[in-house]
Amino acid sequence: MAEKVSQTKTIHEFLAENPDVDNTELWAQFWEILSDAKERIVAELPVQAHPSSEGLEYWATEDKSYEGSMNTFVGDPDAGAEWLVHSWIGNRTNSILDMNLQVWLGPHIDVPHLILVFGTIPNIFFYSELVPRRDLMTEVDYLEKYYEPLNEDYLALRGDDRFTWSVSHGSYMRAFLSPVAHSYVADRTEDVVATLRQVVNTRVDKWLEAVRTAVATDPSERAALRERDHKVRTYGYTLDPMNELSKKFLGAARVEELVAVRAGFKQMEELA
Repeated sequence: MAEKVSQTKTIHEFLAENPDVDNTELWAQFWEILSDAKERIVAELPVQAHPSSEGLEYWATEDKSYEGSMNTFVGDPDAGAEWLVHSWIGNRTNSILDMNLQVWLGPHIDVPHLILVFGTIPNIFFYSELVPRRDLMTEVDYLEKYYEPLNEDYLALRGDDRFTWSVSHGSYMRAFLSPVAHSYVADRTEDVVATLRQVVNTRVDKWLEAVRTAVATDPSERAALRERDHKVRTYGYTLDPMNELSKKFLGAARVEELVAVRAGFKQMEELA
């Protein structure tokens, strides 16, 4: 039986307990899951590379102690995926990894944005979110439309005792959570990886179906919706506590540069 894990243990504490675990194989498995999801999404929501991430397809520090890949894309900002990020950062042989696929839609529809994250600390970390674009506490029709269909999936994983809830130490990141957010730590086992592959595939299936069947938003409200989207995007990236950990390896200036690319500050300025 798996050892009980504290729900509020910090990433720093996890890494201090196991500072040099080789996660190369897990990186390959999780990157494959995210890459497959990306290909399925862009087959329906075409995108093209954004120049802000040129030269960052693979990067590393001189001593190879920290490395990563940053790939940013744009689609039709008024009819598709406005911003897509497919990236990873960390050290494949030294416990820590953070791998992401994030899709931010244009304001032509109000379908939630999609976030998928895998990590190693060195145990498996998994986070998945559908970022709401309306107030879920007052717009209950929106809640029923986009979140209720995922409720059973959410409860099934929440009730699986192989997965321990992981609490962010950043108050904004907790405010970010929707009713179907996944945020878990789990043992590094093949059955866990297989389960998470299915969770991702199911979530992407249902999200794409929501995109396909979405009703267009009123053109008069799209500017305000985009403004809100950009604020959420900015805060979600800049207030992530993981940035502080990366600063220990890369320094504040480099981390701020990478965050600016990942958040798409240039792309937002182009639409302003």
